[in-house]
Amino acid sequence: MECPHLSSSVSGAVDSLGFPHGSPSSWCCSVCRSNKSPWVCLTCTTVHCGRYVNGHAKKHFEESQVLGNSQRKSEKQEKEKSHHSLCMDCSNFSVFCYRCDEFVVNDTKLGQVQKVREHLQSLENSALMGDRQRKRKLQESPTVDSKLLKDNVSDGAALGATGLRNLGNTCFMNAILQSLSNIEQFSCFFKELPAVALRSGKTAGRRMYHTRSQGDNTVSLVEEFRKTLCSLWQGSQTAFSPDSLFYAIWKIMPSFRGYQQQDAHEFMRYLLDHLHRELQYSRNGALLPPSPQDGVRLSAAEDKCCINGTASVVTSIFGGLLQNEVNCLICGTESRKFDPFLDLSLDIPNQFRQKRSKDQEPGPICTLRDCLRSFTDLEELDETELYYCHKCKKRQKSTKKFWIQKLPKVLCLHLKRFHWTAFLRNKVDTYVEFPLTGLDMRGYLLEPENSSPGSCLYDLVAVVVHHGSGVGSGHYTAYGSHKDRWYHFNDSTVTLTNEEAVRKAKAYILFYVASDKNTTNSYLSRPLLTFKLLKSFEANLFLVILYLAEAPIIESIRRIKSRKHTTINEKCQILDPD
Repeated sequence: MECPHLSSSVSGAVDSLGFPHGSPSSWCCSVCRSNKSPWVCLTCTTVHCGRYVNGHAKKHFEESQVLGNSQRKSEKQEKEKSHHSLCMDCSNFSVFCYRCDEFVVNDTKLGQVQKVREHLQSLENSALMGDRQRKRKLQESPTVDSKLLKDNVSDGAALGATGLRNLGNTCFMNAILQSLSNIEQFSCFFKELPAVALRSGKTAGRRMYHTRSQGDNTVSLVEEFRKTLCSLWQGSQTAFSPDSLFYAIWKIMPSFRGYQQQDAHEFMRYLLDHLHRELQYSRNGALLPPSPQDGVRLSAAEDKCCINGTASVVTSIFGGLLQNEVNCLICGTESRKFDPFLDLSLDIPNQFRQKRSKDQEPGPICTLRDCLRSFTDLEELDETELYYCHKCKKRQKSTKKFWIQKLPKVLCLHLKRFHWTAFLRNKVDTYVEFPLTGLDMRGYLLEPENSSPGSCLYDLVAVVVHHGSGVGSGHYTAYGSHKDRWYHFNDSTVTLTNEEAVRKAKAYILFYVASDKNTTNSYLSRPLLTFKLLKSFEANLFLVILYLAEAPIIESIRRIKSRKHTTINEKCQILDPD
């Protein structure tokens, strides 16, 4: 947004002598001495920690706004209140205004914000060069005690984890990307894909990567998504800048252009939908419509869960099936319809939405089970949703009920925290209690008697949290479980956390994976088996996704081995597992 407070807040920060020494990303809060999420005030150049650490940067602004009760507000004092309202993230150099409660995209007429960014970047580069020289000396010295290296790691730092830089209100995207990266069977599929050769005339047969100078036809969302996932959890850098992926999203999804805050759930739906479409029509590195011989044989249940009739890794992992049952209250006619879903949007029941004052006793805690029960309970449609009864030949009062016919491998639950009242979209800030393990979905199935008691259990793997009051403002962070440890992802900052902190989060989106008691984590051990066949290292790369619906893995391998006439240079045929 265009901030009107720049000219009165940035003037004192341009003097480079006022900044601390060393790497800006490791500066410490002047109050609590924490080096997590440092922010520098653009008025006095004092460093404080962000609102998701101890919140001293915000407190610094709030304290500057306090005027003595006995003092008269003069014009000068009123002007002073606009000072200390802007601060800069020392990790990604984004600017936030506390008075506007938004990230800032504009600059002063003299370009002072850009000068501050350049100075902080030069400090960061100098510190990085110094670290490399010290590390080189340590590596050359045979007497280095490894304990000294360990002591340099701050408490709570997430070794091996990689953050995502905020490119300007892109925390909604970062939170979703980090959550998806922690869904092993999903992220492994993309990370194991070969780099796609984006074919165009002279470049055919060579590997190419998207650059901003190339035309729109070269933008591959799958390729940029793959490269982003490959950059996470490598441990080679503390933060990765997903600007190529963001540029591809701008090209493919115009509604997300610009630097305004977006809804993380809406972005996730668009992202999964476009990944699914591109995987459907992607053959031999080119975006082409599918031909009949490239079809995939699916079971009846999996076929119903597919979008547009053809499966992809998206629908195979996130795809479930709902039965929508509507009954006419006049003649009793029953109508059934099957709807595929990638996630379930759950209302927070009205009885839990009421805000209570500090003097009132706390009410009952809303649980995820309450939200699921509200979703599947029988409800009578109101006057604005009258059902057209084909027997009565007109719209009639009716009841509606949802059943889950088929559960997905990864269950994504979206809590509807934003709702319209008049012309405003308000947030429901109610805390919803959710289980970290053992979420039992058996009671919401259409035919629960056909499933064993332990076959519908899910364990939490990621949570997206919205901080703030409105969908167009605030901030998104995420929690993710990786190798039995929980991490908090706050843009470029990643920290180790614990289960208690995750439980206390006011979840917006929850990702649950089928429990290990029913299925293994390995993507290749699931009914969906993926084969990547390469003709040669120099030849074009191509991918054939082979679906062995409901077939045991051992039997699948036996059938593949029995096809002795098949070689890696032959055209891959789709096997029918009976």
